[in-house]
Parts: sequence; structure tokens; C-alpha cells
Amino acid sequence: MQYICDAPGSKTWFRIETEGEAALESDAMSHAVEKHFRQAWDAAANSYRSTSRSFVEQNIGLKDHVRQAMPMFLTLRDANGDALATAMLPPGGRSDPTFRIIIVGPGNRDPYSKHDEAIRKLGAHFGLSLDRSRCYPYR
Repeated sequence: MQYICDAPGSKTWFRIETEGEAALESDAMSHAVEKHFRQAWDAAANSYRSTSRSFVEQNIGLKDHVRQAMPMFLTLRDANGDALATAMLPPGGRSDPTFRIIIVGPGNRDPYSKHDEAIRKLGAHFGLSLDRSRCYPYR
């Protein structure tokens, strides 16, 4: 996982970087982030076009391409490392009006009642508005 930013209440946002980390997040949070991560990884990998003609070098830029092309999957953790919320932001955390940002808590429950300040901090870090009405899909 990659550190993203600190949040109030001794909480920290991290970027989920591998399918294994996504699987652990799914288990800890009882939701399907692993499935969505895998689908996003596959779509980004399928959009990769190598610039090398050499078979050995064809996938040299794949990992960087996938990292830039796929949505960002993030996890909010407390000081003990326990998972509190999961977020899916547009690629690179850049504003994209066509992208559906999703933020959920354990079991897809609403994370805003307990972690509103931490979610606001993540939004400020990326310059995004992460209000509940737009980002929590299960009203």
C-alpha cells in the first residue's frame, strides 16, 4: 500500500496497489472491492500499447500505464491498521465529472457518520468534493 495522507483521529489513507491488497480489503470490509479492482486492472492493462517491438521489452511500461489509467482504490485505516472505509476515485485522483466516485464502509454501510472528517481530508488532498450525496451509492 502507498501512503496518501493523514486524517483526523489518528487515521490514514493508503492507496491499494495490488490485487492481494484488494483481496485483504474485501475480506476486512466484507464488500467487493477486490472484484472491482481486478476489473479496473484488466481494463487498464488491455488498453496498454507497447512502444517496443522487442518481445522482451513489450511490458516494460505496463505497470506505470495501469497505475495512471485505472481508478484509484484507497483504504482508510486507524492507528492499529484496521480498515474503516474504502474509496474509489478517478484515475490519478483528478476531477472527472463522468466518473462515479464511491466511498463505502464495512459491509457497504455509510462511512460518513463516523469518518466524515477523514473523507473531507481525502477530498482536500486531491481537490475533490466528496459529499455523501454524490459518493455513497446506497441511500
